[in-house]
Amino acid sequence: MISFTPNDEQQLIIETVRRYATERVRPAAHDADEHGATPPELIATGWELGLLPSAIPEAYGGFGDEHSAVTGVLAAEELAYGDLPMSMYLLAPNLFGIPLLHCGTDEQKKKWLPRLTDANFVPATAALIEPHWDWSPHALSTTAERAQNSYVLNGHKAFVPLAADAEMMLVYARESGATQAFVVEKGASGVTVLEREKNMGLRALPTYEVKLEDVRVPRDARLGGDAGCNIDLLLNYSRVALASFAVGVARGAFEYARDYAKQRETFGRPIAQYQSIAFMLAEMAIEIDAARLMAWEAAWTLDQNKDATQTAVLAKQYADEAVLFVTDRAVQVLGGHGYIREHPVERWLRNGRGFTTFLGMAMI
Repeated sequence: MISFTPNDEQQLIIETVRRYATERVRPAAHDADEHGATPPELIATGWELGLLPSAIPEAYGGFGDEHSAVTGVLAAEELAYGDLPMSMYLLAPNLFGIPLLHCGTDEQKKKWLPRLTDANFVPATAALIEPHWDWSPHALSTTAERAQNSYVLNGHKAFVPLAADAEMMLVYARESGATQAFVVEKGASGVTVLEREKNMGLRALPTYEVKLEDVRVPRDARLGGDAGCNIDLLLNYSRVALASFAVGVARGAFEYARDYAKQRETFGRPIAQYQSIAFMLAEMAIEIDAARLMAWEAAWTLDQNKDATQTAVLAKQYADEAVLFVTDRAVQVLGGHGYIREHPVERWLRNGRGFTTFLGMAMI
């Protein structure tokens, strides 16, 4: 049965991440969005929290016992409450590490996981999304063809976080009709990182299109070796991460709108006392709680080693709609002030609008 009470370790993580998000990340979010850059010192401080190393066993250089999706979603919500793009920046190495943790061979884990436990932030990423409207993670256009003791990758990827600086990248490709993943190291011949993408939201997160032209990787670069990887499992870890990120963004927008409504007065009383505003705020709170509980259920199902595809898909779809509903209502509550950039609600609406396209850009 799902417990609604975090254990002592989880509660400590929640409090620590919340303090980092509210005291360090949120105050810097406006300028990061305006300038399109995340301050390196914030990432360095966030990396010191050890969120990824705590999920990696001691045998591979980490200090965790067992990877917990529930713990991950609790941390993800708090991070996104501070700022979504900076949270996705900080957790970009998870896109490489979590798949290795669950699908990698012993040799792959020994080779790559210790590199993700360094004291300094390690830029690593993954490339799943493709730049056409009908792309599917189960029918990718990017291909991997076996050539003696190597694989040759060809394709075009989009929305790849940190691609320009990544030391290693996990590239998803179609091989013999199934989706597999391949480790591509920085400097590999045939990899071209194109100009940084200009997005409506996530402006503090550098994302890129990446071209792969006859990129040759060794046979042991295939995630999971001959057994391959479980793409559905990895997609579910991405879905629960994104659902929790959406809850964090929505919660931030709701609380800001609620506090504004309590302070803003018209005709001698706070606008929060008007029924139209009060009902709107109540609906926002309901959507946030519902989305949070669905994300928790999906994460709990993953931790029970059960098939979480249905619960994860539903959680993400519900959260995608909830975050858009809540951030849009937050703009409405602020009225004309909601449309100007002095208030953060317009930024949260821009970020919230993209969740339907973020599959594969976050993982916990």
